[in-house]
Amino acid sequence: MTILEVRHTTIYRYSHPVRFGEHRLMFRPRDSHDMRLREALLTISPPPASIRWLHDVFGNSIAIASFDAMAEELRFESVIRLEPFPIDGPEFPIEEYARAYPFSYSAEEIPDLGRTTERHYPDPEHKVDAWARDFVVNAGQPADTLAVLAAMTEGIRNGFTYAAREAEGTQTPVETLESRSGTCRDFALLMMEGVRSLGLAARFVTGYLYDPARDSGPGGAEEGDAPPTVGGGATHAWVQVYLPGAGWAEFDPTNGIIGSRNLIRVAVTRDPSQAVPLAGSWIAESEEARFLGMTVDVQVNSAPVCE
Repeated sequence: MTILEVRHTTIYRYSHPVRFGEHRLMFRPRDSHDMRLREALLTISPPPASIRWLHDVFGNSIAIASFDAMAEELRFESVIRLEPFPIDGPEFPIEEYARAYPFSYSAEEIPDLGRTTERHYPDPEHKVDAWARDFVVNAGQPADTLAVLAAMTEGIRNGFTYAAREAEGTQTPVETLESRSGTCRDFALLMMEGVRSLGLAARFVTGYLYDPARDSGPGGAEEGDAPPTVGGGATHAWVQVYLPGAGWAEFDPTNGIIGSRNLIRVAVTRDPSQAVPLAGSWIAESEEARFLGMTVDVQVNSAPVCE
């Protein structure tokens, strides 16, 4: 049995006490057949006046915190313990008719896949189209669906440079394609739009990455045991693609991961703008008050099993 503990701490600091508006938190994952949520603890300082929970339009768990106290620091700490049952892939049980590309989704599935099959970002010169189509052409005829997706995943991992960026939001897929660099969110968005250009359904996933090389717990890898990964020590992002028979399959283009191993899914959305882990506002009560900065720390470690 493997138990993983995720400790996600975010601290906002200000030069003088400020008043806080509502903050929206997306920290709590959902139970699933491939991931059992065993414990979830949320600590906020100063304590909020109230917290209400809801499920968003995608079924993700959302907390809304409201405050009545003023402070120079606002701190959020989320601790979750999970038992993963990962799919190692890439042996997905895809329906026979969908194993070769192109294929069409069934009439029963198309209405529910909805906008996950539609392009969301402009591509006036069809650069993303051409980039995605190359993976199909290079796969030969008939093109194996999973091989195309695996090649796209590896193509981003090997052909693009990871560059951390503090600025919020994502680059457009065209910007990422032209610069050949970006964050995990940028790479996930590029692959998502590339997949959609091929007529397949894709969703954005936000969560965490378990990196055995960073693990200080009892299940951590010895030096040299595990290949390096990118995205540990922060929130992570990747893509789900809907494959008939296999369902929503995980693809992490930042690290070339196919399947859910080492990926801790917190939320899935149609667009990255809907998957912000923490967002809120503050109001200065004096002219001197200013924002000093934010620090984020994410630690994902194996944890002792306590029954």
